[in-house]
Order: sequence, then C-alpha cells, then structure tokens
Amino acid sequence: MQFDTDIFAQFDKKWALLTAGDKEKFNTMTISWGGLGTLWGKPVATVYVRESRYTHEFMDREDYFTVSFYPESCRRTLGVLGSKSGRDMDKMHASGLTPKQAGKTMTFEEAEVTLVCRKLFRQKLDTASMPKDIAEKFYEGQSDHDMFIGEVVEILR
Repeated sequence: MQFDTDIFAQFDKKWALLTAGDKEKFNTMTISWGGLGTLWGKPVATVYVRESRYTHEFMDREDYFTVSFYPESCRRTLGVLGSKSGRDMDKMHASGLTPKQAGKTMTFEEAEVTLVCRKLFRQKLDTASMPKDIAEKFYEGQSDHDMFIGEVVEILR
C-alpha cells in the first residue's frame, strides 16, 4: 500500500469525508481534523467526531469506516456535507455524489483516494488534559470529540 501525497494538506486544506455504515444505511460528514501514521505495527488513520454528530452513531456501531479525499471541484459539496445533518435530510441524494461500496462500508465514486479502515480504538478526548486556550476555543458550549483510530486495510484510487 502506498499513499503519495502531502498528508497534512489533505486534512487541513482539502478536507475529507468520513463515512460509516453499509449500503443499506450509512452517513458521511466532512472532516478537517485527522492524521495518518503507524500504531501497534499497523498503518492507521485517526479521526475525531463530536458526540452530537449523526455520523458518531455509525462510528460507534460499525467496525469499518472510510476516509476519502476529493478534488477541488468537490469543495462546495464537502461544505454542504459538513454543515447539514443526515438526521434532518437525505444528504447522500442532495450531495450529488455517487455512493460506492468499499469493502464492508461505503465511499463515493468521485473520491481521488479512499482509505478503508477497520476500527481499532475509540476514546473520548479529555478537555481537562488540554491547554486551556484550546479547550475554550474548541469546546466551550459544544459537545466533546471522540477519537477513532482505524487500521488502513485498503487504499482505493
């Protein structure tokens, strides 16, 4: 497996979609926080999901998820997917993206790269362990994030 790109720009500048569920029922959300690396001798992707997000329910329930990256032409769509909830509308239909099965979970045809991940770990971020300025900026009056770490089992292009 090989992923040839500037991984820091992928999350911070281009954004990504986090998707969990199966072809019968899945949800996706735009993410701009994440990381790639090696943990426990495995290639991993780390993502962060607020407890209040609909996708969080899918991440808790499912064993697999995808992290997919998109061309600049999809930026407007990713903005919509990050601002609307699948609880309130059919985001998949409204997005114009084409759902595609990726192993035991889902991604979209328009993705430049999709990381198929097997969930290994979940943990709540402890705001008491963060610098005060970060906790205040990102968490005051908002729900906490859970960190999910998944083994990258396949890279789709």
